[in-house]
Amino acid sequence: MTSWSLTTALARRNVHYGWIVAAVTFLTMLVTAGTVGAPGVFIVPLEREFGWTTSEISSALALRFLLYGLMGPFAAALMNRFGVRRIVLLALGIIITTLVASLAMTNVWQLVLFWGVGLGIGTGLTAMVLGATVATQWFSERRGLAMGLLSASTATGQLVFLPLLAKLTEAYGWRTALCFVCAMLVLATLLVLLLMRNRPSDIGLAPYGATEIVPEFQHSGGMGTLLASPLLVLKDAMRSAVFWVLFGTFFICGLSTSGLIQTHFIALCGDYGLAPVQAASVLAMMGIFDFFGTIGSGWLSDRFDNRWLLFWYYGLRGLSLIYLPFTDFTFYGLSLFAMFYGLDWIATVPPTVKLTSRYFGTERTNVVFGWIFAGHQLGAAAAAYGAGLTRTELSTYLPAFYVAGAACLVAALLVLSLGRPGTAPVSAAASFKPDPV
Repeated sequence: MTSWSLTTALARRNVHYGWIVAAVTFLTMLVTAGTVGAPGVFIVPLEREFGWTTSEISSALALRFLLYGLMGPFAAALMNRFGVRRIVLLALGIIITTLVASLAMTNVWQLVLFWGVGLGIGTGLTAMVLGATVATQWFSERRGLAMGLLSASTATGQLVFLPLLAKLTEAYGWRTALCFVCAMLVLATLLVLLLMRNRPSDIGLAPYGATEIVPEFQHSGGMGTLLASPLLVLKDAMRSAVFWVLFGTFFICGLSTSGLIQTHFIALCGDYGLAPVQAASVLAMMGIFDFFGTIGSGWLSDRFDNRWLLFWYYGLRGLSLIYLPFTDFTFYGLSLFAMFYGLDWIATVPPTVKLTSRYFGTERTNVVFGWIFAGHQLGAAAAAYGAGLTRTELSTYLPAFYVAGAACLVAALLVLSLGRPGTAPVSAAASFKPDPV
């Protein structure tokens, strides 16, 4: 009833309900992304309280990143079958239950179970695939802008909450900060219950920019068929050279962002004498610049060659990571790094989604992108564990940052191997026939 009444009220003002769904999705992704980023604040407190090493804690966080990515394709299939609303509510329930249980953990295996397995599965159901699903189902026009907004929420949530969480942890302990995260998740759950709807057809609307209502696709087969469908899509997509280019470059994207900066930046700054709250403030600054950078990327992806956008994004990110050690880790130097690096933290997402849609079809965009995003999280997991191991074994994080910077430069060149807009390379996705999943 709430959505129907609001749809009528918005229609009088010529506002499409898709923007309400996008707003609720934005908040949900913002809060769950903050949940993903929160453990980066807790590494040092956990080391002090339990005596765990950085590599032990990083192993749990790496598992979380891995599951976070691998859940994406199956989350897309579940959303296609059961609807976005049910899957988001299920995910939020898993995350809240896991975090509450983790308040009483005392052993490393519990950390792996709660923050590795539980948090990985729960947040994986509301990862980038959620944004891609909402953008493709609710928007026929302005899809790049919508995806830019939703992508920005992920990076912003991962970073903007960190100063507050750092202050709460410093003043009251990591458990109090975790309780704050749970309260925000409960708020998001209430808004999803009230306002989220699966498709425009549920409330008698066409997607934004379209004139005809798109009926819900009638799925056949049981749960076995449903869970197998992402694997069948992967089998088809793997025949495409385009898939491997997008998968590989997104692997490098995860290697150079969430797995490295989000997880280890605060501890890295601590090694050079910068307090956790100040380091978290630098991350928050990145989040603010990323918000505008990713929205701008969405706007640009509707208008320019997405290959060249990705070339510049990866190239500039690589240069910024190589520059980081030369900041001397002063607050001023790190602020310059935050502005430069933050502008394209997740700016790669809208062009990647647009290329996925162009080569693999609208109906399969969210599932194929889910597998591409799995590559992102494999990279994130590699960086999360690898950088932690580097610090444990070599007493420094810097080699991991140099490797990530060089990898970004490789990704910048790799993306140019894709065909020009309107064409598909030989043995690429031109022959891919997008069937509804």
